Order: sequence, then structure tokens, then C-alpha cells
Amino acid sequence: MSDPTLTSIAHRYPGKWDHHYVAAKLRTDPLYPAVLSELKNSTHPLLDLGCGLGLLALFLRAHGHQNPILGLDYDPRKIQTALHVSQTETHLHFQHHDARQGLPPHLGDVTILDILQFFTPAQQEKLLLEAAARTAPGAKLIIRSGLRDPSLRFKITVAGDLLAKCTLWMKAAPTHYPTAEDFTRLLTPFGTVKISPLWGKTPFNNHLITLTKPNPPTPT
Repeated sequence: MSDPTLTSIAHRYPGKWDHHYVAAKLRTDPLYPAVLSELKNSTHPLLDLGCGLGLLALFLRAHGHQNPILGLDYDPRKIQTALHVSQTETHLHFQHHDARQGLPPHLGDVTILDILQFFTPAQQEKLLLEAAARTAPGAKLIIRSGLRDPSLRFKITVAGDLLAKCTLWMKAAPTHYPTAEDFTRLLTPFGTVKISPLWGKTPFNNHLITLTKPNPPTPT
């Protein structure tokens, strides 16, 4: 991303902590360009689960993605910040919401980014199935998650999440990390599943998981 675009987004965030956090994320995290690439041809509304400060929505807007976006997050402080920084944008909405209590009506694209580790296995399965059901034909469910495996990257991922809880950046400690096989088992019945590394220059065991729903057959 160009420096002017990065600076423009970061300057929307009040307070030194949020400003520097956003700038660092945009410089170092490969997530946002990856999601933009997945959604570049989409005409569907987006449900962004675990939207945090609303950074993904602003990144997509800065790169011409004008579809409606609803962001949900468990942390009311982050939602208030997302509402504040998005006041000049249209068709961006943010709400405080606990995904463990179910998801609102939606049919389109869905993102679940960096939150599954805070759910129990049963909660993860419920959330993934609900999200897949809200993914429209021809649309995508896009997930980033650390994967449980024997790697050093996984150990570093756990340590990073524990640090985020200790510093109160996250409201909960990690509970359970899914495996690649969990995503394949749960999501393949809905469409095509792809899993690929997405750690970029970070030390974490992050992967991008995408479910693409097939379009309905063309009537003959």
C-alpha cells in the first residue's frame, strides 16, 4: 500500500496507541491486501465478524470497494472507535455483538479474521456453519486463523495471543486453535475450500481459509 493511503487511514484514529497500531498493521500485515484480492470482483454486501477498529472496512473503501459492510465485534470500545472513524463513509455500519449468541440475517460475503481461537470447539463449529449459511451463491467466506500444528510458528502465535490478553488489547485469552482438517471437514459441504499460509514477514502461524460457494446451475 502507498504511504499516502496508509497515512490517510491511520490519521483517522484518535489517540497515539490506535494511530500507531493501525499504521503498523497496514505496513506489516498481509491480511488486508489478501482480503481485498479475494473480494475484488464481488458485488455482495460484507459481514465482517470480529471487525475490531473497523480497519478492514476502511482499507476496502480506500481501494474502491463500495459494497455495504456490517462490522460486528465483542469489544464495545473498538466499536465506538470504528463508528467514530467511519462517520464520513456511506454504507458502513458497526455494532457491538457477541457472535456466540448467533449471527444476524445476511446473505453475501463473510469475513472471520483472527477471532476463532477465542471460541471453544463447539462454538467454532457453530459459528463456521452459521457463517457458511450466510455466504451467498458465488460469494466467499474468508477466514484468517492460526492453525494448531507442531510448528514453532504455532507456539509463537499462542504467545502473541496471550500477550494481547495480558496487555488488555484482547478481552479474552485463547481457548482453542482449529486445525486445517477442521476447516476442510466443516466447510467442504458448502463449496470449494482453499487453505494457504498468510504469515508474510510475521512470525505467526496464520493461514487464509476461503470457502467459495458455487453459483446455482443455469436453467436450460
